[in-house]
Order: sequence, then structure tokens, then C-alpha cells
Amino acid sequence: MQAFYADHFVLPLPTGHRFPMAKYARLRERLARELPQVALLEARAASDGELALVHTPSYIDAVRTGTLAPALQREIGFPWSPAMAERARRSVGATVQACRRAMAGSGLAANLAGGTHHAHADKGSGFCVFNDAAVAARLMQAEHARSHRARGMLRVAIVDLDVHQGNGTAKIFAHDDSVFTLSLHGAKNFPFRKEPGDLDVELPDGCGDAEYLEALERALEEMERRFEPGLVIYLAGADPHEGDRLGRLKLSFDGLETRDRRVLDWAWTRRVPLAFVMAGGYGTDMEATVQVQMNTYRTALGYAARWQSASLAAMPGATVGAAARWHNAAP
Repeated sequence: MQAFYADHFVLPLPTGHRFPMAKYARLRERLARELPQVALLEARAASDGELALVHTPSYIDAVRTGTLAPALQREIGFPWSPAMAERARRSVGATVQACRRAMAGSGLAANLAGGTHHAHADKGSGFCVFNDAAVAARLMQAEHARSHRARGMLRVAIVDLDVHQGNGTAKIFAHDDSVFTLSLHGAKNFPFRKEPGDLDVELPDGCGDAEYLEALERALEEMERRFEPGLVIYLAGADPHEGDRLGRLKLSFDGLETRDRRVLDWAWTRRVPLAFVMAGGYGTDMEATVQVQMNTYRTALGYAARWQSASLAAMPGATVGAAARWHNAAP
């Protein structure tokens, strides 16, 4: 399974800044050491043209040149630097590459960062500069249209399980029936003014595993009634974890692993390619955040193997035994 990273572009943050920038490098270190089946690849930067599928040219230029108005820079939450601008582009590029890889036949790929769902077309917010899932969805639709004109528009589901509502993503696709935005999030958490998506599920403070997983199941059933995607982009936020400083929910490690398995199983059962990104995670103990993310990758590897077996079974000359593996039940 391929996963794309850009953590070597480090944002210089002031001492005491609450964003845990080190978590990205820590995740990559642990993946390299503990899960060598994950192929780690450097992300390329998204181009101006790719970003402009979602973002306004004036905003893209202001981020590039560091000329955002002070209030808009404060809303992002990071001071401007060339590294900030470059990393924001590469975070988008990583999700684009993961989507391309998933769509090209692997079925599953990942971004070690991403999930910047508070970014709007003309501004950033909440540690989000450019909206990686939105840009990737638009670009995959454009590329699909060039290659498969007769099949119609690629329909993309963005399944956002960060603890914070993806207000930027919801706003960007508010009038677009080809992209479905599903979000499970804390009702009283940031952003305090939510943007209505296609399916929003608000959860009370203190929500635990059982309540969360029941809500997720109902949400996936509702999405299936209303939408048939050709690609899923999954925001696997670590911030619903009970040890998260900003989350306010009470999911356990096991509950979050079950969440990941359910989303991955939903896509696998329907043979829908899926790209996943890490989204938020602000654990009081950073290692707890990284452990949630490691569990996501461990779970995903089982499904990546199933996709690989299915692809081999579909090749000319495949044996009956190989073909049977396509129908294996999800783990």
C-alpha cells in the first residue's frame, strides 16, 4: 500500500504553539519501522492550476507570496513562511497522489497528513490552508472525464470522521450533486458556525464507542440510499479519541479501530476505491495520537491485501482459487 508524506517540510512554529507538528514525522518513523508493507513516497506539490479547481487565484497567490491580510493569516493559525506555503501544497499533492493510486487499480492509498477541511475557496482556517480533499475530488473528476467520457461524472463521497465539522468542504460542495459530504462531529466543538453538508451527524460531548459506532452505521446506510460513489476520500481523524485535548468525545483505541474497519469495509464490499488521510489529532500525549493513526494503517493493510488479491484474480489466466479470494468476507 502506498502512502505519501511531506513532513520534511517543517513549519517553523513559535515556542508553545499548540499544533503538534512533530506527529507527522513520528508517524512516518513508526510506519517505516513497524509496517514495512506501507511504501512511503514523497508527495509532490500541487500546482496553481490544480489548486484553482477549488481555490480563488487571489488566495492562492497570497499564500504563495505571504501577502495574506493579518486577520486571514491569524484565522489559519500558522505564521506565514515559505515552508508553510510549500507544505500546504504538498499536503494537497499527497491526497491527489493517493486518490490517483487508488483509482488506478490498487483500491487503497493514503496521505500521512491531509484532511484540511476547514479551508474555504477564498481563505484558510483552523490550521488548514488549502482543502486537500476538495482539490483531489475535483481533479479526479476532471481526469476521469478525460479518460471515461461515456461513463459520466465521477461521483465522490467525502467521509469526514474528524471530530470537527468540515465546514470548508461542505461550503465548497454546497451546490454540487456529484460530491457527497458526510460528517460525524462534535455538536459543540469547532467550528461554532457549521456549514450544512449533505449529511451531518452531531454528537454530544462525552460520546463513547457504542453511540458513535451506531451513528456511523446509520450514516453509512443513509449515504448508500442517497448516493453511489466511484471514489471515497476518508478523513480518519484521531481526535475523537478520549485522550485528545480538543476532541471532547470518548472513543477508545478499539472504538476508533472499529470505526476505520467499518468505513474500509463499506468501500471494499462495494469495490469503491478509497484514499484516506489523517486529519486532526491533538492528544495530550502525542504518542496516543500516533497510535490511533498506526492502528488505521494496520487495519488498512488488510484491505489493501484484499484489493491486491482481487486485482490478481481479475487478470487473464487467473486460477479459480485466486478468483475466490475476491469474495472473501472483510476481516
